[in-house]
Amino acid sequence: MRKSVLTRYRAMAYVTAVMLLVLCACMVFKYGFGIGKDLTLVVAQVHGVLYIIYLIFAFDLGSKARWPFGKLLWVLISGTIPTAAFFVERKVVREVQPLLVKTAPEPVEV
Repeated sequence: MRKSVLTRYRAMAYVTAVMLLVLCACMVFKYGFGIGKDLTLVVAQVHGVLYIIYLIFAFDLGSKARWPFGKLLWVLISGTIPTAAFFVERKVVREVQPLLVKTAPEPVEV
């Protein structure tokens, strides 16, 4: 497995988690104080698109790491639970880093 697969997953995990927290804050303002209806709609749509990208990258990582279905499902769902993606991402990185292939440049024969 290449390091870029893990890097893409990590980036999208953080972006998705932050956008979910922003969405939660927007929801509090929308339903608690009656302001920010339009902003909430935009943030919800952006989070939805980013979550789909997160699903693709997490599924790619899970299939290359040969995770069982339950673990893959938990990683995929963690993007819908506020702050869960931060903790799941750290655990995934610790488990996947030993699987990364260290590609050393091939010696050139002269």
